[in-house]
Amino acid sequence: MPEALAPAELRSLDRAHVWHPYGPMPGRQEPLVVESASGVRLRLAEPAHGQQELVDGMSSWWSAVHGYNHPVLNEAARGQLDRMSHVMFGGLTHEPAVRLATRLVEITPEPLRHVFLADSGSVSVEVAVKMCLQYWRSAGRPAKQRLLTWRGGYHGDTWQPMSVCDPEGGMHELWSGVLPRQIFADEPPAGFDAEPDAAYARHLRELIAEHADRLAAVIVEPVVQGAGGMRFHSPAYLRVLREACDAHDVLLVFDEIATGFGRTGKLFAAGHTGISPDVMCVGKALTGGYLTMAATLCTSRVAEGISRGDVPVLAHGPTFMGNPLASAVACASIDLLLGQDWEREVRRIGTGLREGLAPAAKLPGVRDVRVLGAIGVVQLDHEVDMAAATRAAVREGVWLRPFRDLVYTMPPYVTGDDDVARICRAVCAAAREG
Repeated sequence: MPEALAPAELRSLDRAHVWHPYGPMPGRQEPLVVESASGVRLRLAEPAHGQQELVDGMSSWWSAVHGYNHPVLNEAARGQLDRMSHVMFGGLTHEPAVRLATRLVEITPEPLRHVFLADSGSVSVEVAVKMCLQYWRSAGRPAKQRLLTWRGGYHGDTWQPMSVCDPEGGMHELWSGVLPRQIFADEPPAGFDAEPDAAYARHLRELIAEHADRLAAVIVEPVVQGAGGMRFHSPAYLRVLREACDAHDVLLVFDEIATGFGRTGKLFAAGHTGISPDVMCVGKALTGGYLTMAATLCTSRVAEGISRGDVPVLAHGPTFMGNPLASAVACASIDLLLGQDWEREVRRIGTGLREGLAPAAKLPGVRDVRVLGAIGVVQLDHEVDMAAATRAAVREGVWLRPFRDLVYTMPPYVTGDDDVARICRAVCAAAREG
């Protein structure tokens, strides 16, 4: 191995060459240097604001649900590495990918039966859109090529996913005159437990009916809108979408990249609804945060419809599709999750978040405090000062990544009660100082 770089040299090279997410080049904020991670803790190369280790309150953007350096996932990776790390998926197959696809079919809602393995969440949404467009083209209805979603959503940073992110005020507003023009319903009324709004349900039905002849699909994040605003909505609106899509011959896509694998208190957020989509995207926690991988699942109706068309193939094939290493770790991560009482752990974390974040409601500048599953959100009435909020959290020994007007957390499911309380103190400190 090459000799380790000193932290100062590493930061200098990082600033010169590395473009970080959602930032300028060079960056305006100096990132903290992580040298290792274990359990729920990130160990820094040098202390920051008096802290050498930080409790990760973000699960590395929703993905590291089992924490870091987990022996079961480490062993799965090592074992597969000894056999093969990668082989092309065109014309070849292998046990890890077959096992993973089969497992995903077993644990996702019926009648999702077919699995396309992708290499990122955004790509899985691209695949979902392509499936829907090609389904209707194969059915002789090529005019059905628009998508409908509701405002406040986020589906990724590549082209089609950007087109169904919120077009006003979202991070992709810059591209509103260039992206495909989609159809947007109003934001779903806030509140997971709120009584459904009949007028809003009517708004959804009328919009789908009005545009049905050109609608390929409706695509939404079920129950939780993630990076678009960390908003929770009633599952009742998803049932409205299912009924309206069925009535007007429109496909329904659930983007479960952020909500899948237990985060909302159900294995998939669709479990809150009693319905199933025609197409479903999963990612993030799929490999427990170890490797990049995602999947797009669809029903036999969609798969067979595409396969009966003039072009009877789905023309998509990422180089690392079905990567054996990622597939093996994903299988181990799913088995690890389902082999324990994950629902109890998510409830326990949710209880700790409710108790620990309650004081934030009394802080100046706080608009709302909300918790669902293992997600805790403090919404401010102003844009958060990222630098000040991050410093405040780090001083409490916690890593958070606020954005827009939000200070939020989604801890790994292995986070103990004391660390959940610490995370809550850090969220409150970040809200107070940010």
